[in-house]
Order: sequence, then C-alpha cells, then structure tokens
Amino acid sequence: MLKSTQAGHAPDFAAVLYERSGAAAYDMSAEQFATVLDEILRKYFSQDATPPSAEKEAEFYASIRLEELALARACAAGNERAWHDFISRYRQKLQSMALHITRDSAHAAELADSLFADLYGVNTREGVRRSKLEFYTGRGSLEGWLRTVMAQEFINRYRKQKRTVSLEEQMAEGVQFATAVSEPVRTADQRLETAIDDALVELSPEDRFTLASYYLDGQTLAVIARILGLHESSVSRRLDRLATSLRKRILAGLRTRGMSHAQAAEALETDVRDLGLNLRSRLTQDSGMKTFPERKAPAKDAGEGKP
Repeated sequence: MLKSTQAGHAPDFAAVLYERSGAAAYDMSAEQFATVLDEILRKYFSQDATPPSAEKEAEFYASIRLEELALARACAAGNERAWHDFISRYRQKLQSMALHITRDSAHAAELADSLFADLYGVNTREGVRRSKLEFYTGRGSLEGWLRTVMAQEFINRYRKQKRTVSLEEQMAEGVQFATAVSEPVRTADQRLETAIDDALVELSPEDRFTLASYYLDGQTLAVIARILGLHESSVSRRLDRLATSLRKRILAGLRTRGMSHAQAAEALETDVRDLGLNLRSRLTQDSGMKTFPERKAPAKDAGEGKP
C-alpha cells in the first residue's frame, strides 16, 4: 500500500501526492492524507488475491483526482475553508443540476438544499457527524460524482411514494421514478455472487447509477439521459458497453473460480432475484431480469427505450 511504497520503491511518492493535492491548505496532514489514499487503494484491490505491485499502485494513484479528493475529505472533516471553497465551486452547479433534473425551481431548491445538508453532515451516527463526501474516492470528477449522488437522491425520494400511478401519469403531474423492487429470495452459487462483486467494484458511480436506473428501476433512456445531461443515444451506447464488458468480466471471474465455459455461461442465466446479494446496494454505493445480458440498443420510437 502507500506506506509500504513510500518506504520501499518510491521514498518521496507519498510526499509528492500530498503536495499535489493541496491538502495542507485545509489543515490535513501528510499522514492523514496518506491514510485516505491507502484506504481507497485497499478497497479498490480488495478482491485481488495478492497485494498490488508498486507499479500498479503508482498507476492507480496517478488516476486519482487528488485536489478534488482533498477538498471533499476536508469538507467531510468539517474544515471551514474547505467548505467555503466547495460552496464557491459547486453550489451554483448543484442548483443547476437540480433544476435540470426536476425542471421546477421549487423542487430544485429543495433537492439541492437536501443534498447540501447530506454533504455537510447534518445527520449524525452515534454522535458523530457523517458527511456523504466521505464516500468520494477521487475516481472520476467530483462534479460527476455529485451529479450521480443527486440523481440517486431524486430517485430515492420518489421510490418511496405510492406505486399505483403509471410513470406516464406521474411525469404528467411532475412526479417520476415510483417503482417496485424485488428483493433476493434465495442464494445461488457463491462463485457467481463473488464474480459479480468483482466486476461491479471497478465501475464508476455514474456507470452504477445508469445500470441501477435502467435494469433495476426500469427507467427510460430519455429519463436517464435528462438526469445525466446526456443524449439518449449516449445512454444507449453506455448501457451496451457496460452490459458487454460486465458479461466478459463475470465470465472470466467464473472461469478463474473453477467453472468451465459452459458452466459459466449457464450461471449467467441466473435471475438476479435468485441471488443472495443485494444488487441495488452494490450499484448505489459511492444506487427481475437476468444478469446483465447483452442487448441491442432500443429503438427510439419503442417506448423511449423501455425493455
């Protein structure tokens, strides 16, 4: 990990990362920042049988947005200067995101204020202030992560509402995303669950949100595109790419766990409702069909991409 790398292959590596991050401006020590980076690294490589090499560590840390990570974690720790910087950089962007999602100024203000409260850490657990910014890992932009968190919060709000009105009727009334969710009912092969975990851990928060919205919540391409600020065709291509890459990763994971190609292919026909793992939890951490099958891009005139 970072500490061993600092002591061995690259004595000044941790110091360089710390200097690049600007964490010192928020009263975060080099040791504290090294601990944050080490925790992220351990989480990312948690499924690997052996610790990552020094080269893999260096490559991983090079992909981290150090300045944004330092800002987010300093805000989570309650640093006033960090929070001031965060407000100046992202408050207007969050308000614009909320308005883009809700298309209503009153609801946008409510959504943005609610997210700000969660980011600041209004809620406490066992007397300790908890901020959602603790979950930002620097893998991808902070702005993209915030957009995903806001979109998930928007969906969570409306998932709690009554599910007796159709999506089309709700959208006409300005309400979206009321969906029923099937819970896991029995456990399938543990190797499949582990292989899925390994594949999902490498996804960005935005990719997880896209999968959860489309496959678990049954949202249309048009709705997902509007939330993420993308074109429908971009969302369709992203879903195709994710489905294909996940299928390959899961198949490879099953093969490494002793399954033949035929057994692995058969395992992928398992309905997610028969798995013991909570896919929603995995897709929405940092959100009844078969396990991410390959599918053709939905036609634009076929119900806006509904399966």
